[in-house]
Amino acid sequence: LEKLAGRPVPVPTAAAPTPQCRIDIPDVAAETVYDVLHDGEYRRSWDTNVLDTHDIARVAANADVGYYAWRCPKPLKNRDVVTLRSWHVQDGYHAIINFSVKHPKYPPRKDLVRAVSLLTGYLVHSTGPSSCRLTYLAQVDPKGSLPKWVVNKASQYLAPMMLKKLHKACVRYPAWKQQHDASRKPWLYPEQNTLPALALSELVLQRAASLENIDESGLSEVKDDRGDHSGSEN
Repeated sequence: LEKLAGRPVPVPTAAAPTPQCRIDIPDVAAETVYDVLHDGEYRRSWDTNVLDTHDIARVAANADVGYYAWRCPKPLKNRDVVTLRSWHVQDGYHAIINFSVKHPKYPPRKDLVRAVSLLTGYLVHSTGPSSCRLTYLAQVDPKGSLPKWVVNKASQYLAPMMLKKLHKACVRYPAWKQQHDASRKPWLYPEQNTLPALALSELVLQRAASLENIDESGLSEVKDDRGDHSGSEN
């Protein structure tokens, strides 16, 4: 995953601990979970936190640049990221990783806080014909000083809740996909990818230090009318 089109890619590292969650899925095949993680159109139908998500450009047969904006717990400002994503399938393992990059047509927006994905990824491992294990890790700099209640919710609730929602979405996906361009899966069939090509040399690693920090440490939690707590799920 550290090479795209034969070229090495600088994978950022950080000293902070990486939040990680794992879930055993007894009723969904690894291939289906992998498809759900890739399918941006389907994500808009089940991810209540998403504000906007779309692919921007193709970097290689197994890599693209994408945009994701999400709702944060009220009253925090919402966040967005621009990431370089790469994926690989081998011997029953399906891996997706991403990290933040700068794209000239996607500068930080005034109405959102530009967060930084230091390293985010999914690993789906087949454990049977219709079962798998999903591991999720996220090392994200939200760019700002957050209240303790946000930090606590992120570590104790948000990631596990996201995996439960993802599981339910995976169960429903085959029926949904049959009604939505069933044969189109560009993450499996690169010839279906119609995104504009973008050279890796045109991208620059997004450094957290170059973005503005927002102090939200004094904000108190308020009730979320949507009935769930928002968090980064890119």
